[in-house]
Amino acid sequence: MIRMMMSAAFLAASAAVALAADPVEGIWQTEVDDGAYALVTIAPCDANFCGVISRTFRADGEYKSENIGKNIVIGMAAKGGGKYEGQIWRPSNNKIYIGKMDVSGDRIRLRGCVAGGLLCSSQIWVKVQ
Repeated sequence: MIRMMMSAAFLAASAAVALAADPVEGIWQTEVDDGAYALVTIAPCDANFCGVISRTFRADGEYKSENIGKNIVIGMAAKGGGKYEGQIWRPSNNKIYIGKMDVSGDRIRLRGCVAGGLLCSSQIWVKVQ
């Protein structure tokens, strides 16, 4: 009987861990870039994480950008310790960069890099949900 109870407790604990969301999952607000910002929904895609532009805003409010529904965070692989590596798409110039993300609480430091990662530009995104 004790063995059965221990097995049930182990299975319940295992299921809870499996269902726990990765800290990068959720809806994140980008910084303003070229006069607009977006809400990006980051979720699992295959074995990695991708971020899709879900809403877009300018100073005068929400608008329907042609970029809604497009991947801005592409194939980010978890590297441990809140670090991720993959690719970043910048809508304003339609270029894809080497991407790196560091998640810390409700903030992501996102970097798009060139020259093998030597030159990077970064943004801080804030988790809204």
